[in-house]
Amino acid sequence: MNAHKVEAVLTEDGTLMLHGLPFHAGDTVEVIILESQASQQTVVLPSQVETNLYPLRGKVVRYDDPTEPVGLEDWSVLQ
Repeated sequence: MNAHKVEAVLTEDGTLMLHGLPFHAGDTVEVIILESQASQQTVVLPSQVETNLYPLRGKVVRYDDPTEPVGLEDWSVLQ
């Protein structure tokens, strides 16, 4: 079963138009209509969205000894 979710708004009572579905003419599909719950939808305000997607871009990165083993004291087998 191939599922595809689409949110749409009724243009008039009892009429729903769906465009751009990933099915072909002649395909048999099952349609289930659920009313959207406005209380369950989360509205994200532009002030809540982080504008800098790459906060470390342009920052200095320095590796003192990247191949140095770490956490050796945590391995009881090595003692």
